Amino acid sequence: MADIRVEKMADLLVNYSVAVKPGDKVVIQGETGGEPLIKAVFVKVLQAGGLPYIMPSLPGVEELLYKYGSDKQLQFVPEPYKLVMSTFDCRIVVFSDSNTKALSNVDSAKMVLRSQSRSELMKIMMKRSAAGELRWVLGPYPTNALAQDAEMSLTDYEEFVYGACLPDLNDPVGYWKNFSARQDKIVNWLKGKKTIHVVGKETDLRLSIAGRNFENCDGRMNMPDGEVFTGPVEDSMEGHVYFSYPAIYGAHEVTGVRLTFEKGEVVKATADKNQDYLIKTIATDAGSKRVGEFAIGTNEGIKKFTREILFDEKIGGSFHMALGSGYPETGSTNESAIHWDMVCDLRDGGEIRVDDILFYKNGKFVIKF
Repeated sequence: MADIRVEKMADLLVNYSVAVKPGDKVVIQGETGGEPLIKAVFVKVLQAGGLPYIMPSLPGVEELLYKYGSDKQLQFVPEPYKLVMSTFDCRIVVFSDSNTKALSNVDSAKMVLRSQSRSELMKIMMKRSAAGELRWVLGPYPTNALAQDAEMSLTDYEEFVYGACLPDLNDPVGYWKNFSARQDKIVNWLKGKKTIHVVGKETDLRLSIAGRNFENCDGRMNMPDGEVFTGPVEDSMEGHVYFSYPAIYGAHEVTGVRLTFEKGEVVKATADKNQDYLIKTIATDAGSKRVGEFAIGTNEGIKKFTREILFDEKIGGSFHMALGSGYPETGSTNESAIHWDMVCDLRDGGEIRVDDILFYKNGKFVIKF
C-alpha cells in the first residue's frame, strides 16, 4: 500500500517549498533509495506544469571516485551539471542515503581538493538563490541508514521524519504558512540590531550583525525547517565556542569541537575525535576560517540529535554556526568551497543577548512576539 505521507511530502516540496510554476525547469536529485519520493515529486512537478529532469545517484559511486580517481578526475565538474545549476529555475534534493559512513575513511586532503574544485559552482548557486533565480529545497526520505544514525527503527524514524515535516497531515501547507508568520515577527524584531553575545557551556562569543539581514527559514529551502539566520560581519567574531553535538561533514564525525576566534577568524581549533580532519577542512581556503552563518533553531518538534544536519540544525533550543560560505541575501560576503554547520545546545543555562537585551535563555525566546 502506498504511503500517503510520501505524496503529501512531494506536494509540500513542489507546491510550497519551491512553488513550481508552469514552464519552470526543475532538477530532481537524490540517491535511488529515495525512489518513491523522487517519483512522487516528478509527478507533482508535471501536474504543476513544470519541466522535470531527474539526476539520480547510485549508492557507492562517490566512494569509487575517491578510491580510483586521480586529482584531475576529482576536480572535474561536468559541463551538463554546471549548465543545470546555472540555468534551471528549481532544484529539489531528496536525502535518502543508503550508507552515511561510506566516505568515513576517505583521505581528508582528497575531500578538500574536491570541495575546492566546486567553489565556483557554490558561488553561482548562492548568488542565483539570493537573486531569486534559483528556488531550492532539501527534503528527506527515511532510509535504514538514516534511521540507524538516529538510533531508531525504520518505523520510528519514519514517524520522526514525517512528524517534523508534516505536523498537520491534513494541511501541511497551512501549518508552514502559520509557522512562517510567527517567525516573521522574530526577524522583524531583529531588524536594525547590531550586536549578539552568546554565552553557554565553554562558550562566550561576540559578533556584529550591523547592516545584516535575518532570514526566515520556513520550509522554502529545507524541509523540515525552523530557524532564523544571518551572516555575521566577517571580521567581527570574537571569543570561544564549544559545540555540544558532533560536527559532521563529508561523512566524517568530529566530536568535542572547540573553536577560538579573533577578528573573525579561527585561530585555534581542537576536537576530541578527528581533529586532523577538522584542521584540514578549516584550511580549505581563506573563507573557510570565517563564519558565513549564525542561526537559532526554532523547531520544537525536533528534540533529538540524529546525525543528519537537515534536522539537527533546527533543534529547538540550539544555535548553530557555519564555517565557510555565507548567504548573500543576509549581506554576507564570505566565500568558500565549504559550508560546515556546527550545532550547540543552549537549553541548560545558555543565553543570547542582542544589543545587550536578553533575547533568549535556556533554549527559549524571552521576548514576546
